[in-house]
Amino acid sequence: MLFPTTLVGSYPQPEWLIDRKKLAGRFPPRVRARELWRIPEAFLAEAQDDATRLAIRAQEDAGLDIVTDGEIRRESYSNRFATALEGIDIDNPGTALDRSGHPNPVPRIVGRIRRKHPVEVDDLKFLKRHTRRLVKMTVPGPFTMSQQAQNAFYPSEEAAAMDYAAAVNAEIKDLFAAGADIVQIDEPYMQARPERARQYGLKALNAALDGVEGTTAVHICFGYAAIIHERPTGYSFLPELAGCACRQLSIETAQSGLDCSVLATLPGKKIMVGCLDLNDMTVETPQTVVARIRRALPYVAQEDVILAPDCGMKYLPRDVADGKLRAMVEAARLLRSQA
Repeated sequence: MLFPTTLVGSYPQPEWLIDRKKLAGRFPPRVRARELWRIPEAFLAEAQDDATRLAIRAQEDAGLDIVTDGEIRRESYSNRFATALEGIDIDNPGTALDRSGHPNPVPRIVGRIRRKHPVEVDDLKFLKRHTRRLVKMTVPGPFTMSQQAQNAFYPSEEAAAMDYAAAVNAEIKDLFAAGADIVQIDEPYMQARPERARQYGLKALNAALDGVEGTTAVHICFGYAAIIHERPTGYSFLPELAGCACRQLSIETAQSGLDCSVLATLPGKKIMVGCLDLNDMTVETPQTVVARIRRALPYVAQEDVILAPDCGMKYLPRDVADGKLRAMVEAARLLRSQA
């Protein structure tokens, strides 16, 4: 199918499940933030299951071709996986600067980073039980996790990133073994800290993909629109991902007005073109979305274009998210009819 549609990962969690005002009033959690949940611990898993069913159905109703679990069980895109690893002192967090330059509590590394058990496989199995469409799961990237931690054990950040990579690699392989169609690695800090990314980030990312059989994607962005409001017009780290072993790259173009000529530097990659502006609460018309996709087509073959939001939709009101997704799906239909 030409111009398939998908989420980057997250869909808005319902107000009855999580305190959305608290969520929006702080930086994305790097350590556990159980105080965000409205449901008592004894009933939380059941409530998260119910909300995940709603997220799956919302994606299907909107017409998405590739469905995620909406990341409904997560307080942030990264903390659920990062705090499940061995070598982390979750009771005594450290501190690190967020990409906005503000200090934030983060996992403190006190020992060798290892994956103790699969973290997201059960989430994937739940997703597959509730949809017949293609499914995608997302995992945080090794470079990003190394930047969202305080290192009190390793001789260097690179050494920590490589052990994070081994943990991500094991998780990805288990996800494909359990039936994932696509696994996406989220690496926003490659854009935020390009010099370190050039030093060892790509090495760690490729280690996370080593020996993986299946369709893999990497998402790199400027940060949640609800947190980071200003956008540069170009990426500080993107052409380098031509050297990544992934098959797909997810980039944002809508809010930033990205100069899409940079996409010509990524031959052989399928591109998830971010075409929904998540800083704008106005629902785009399908024609607006089509125009954004057409900006990329001189540089990416149409068979290599996937439609997606700029970033995760976690912070959007659900009615706005649903409207934007429907506009994107209609835009894909228009593009197919004009192909």
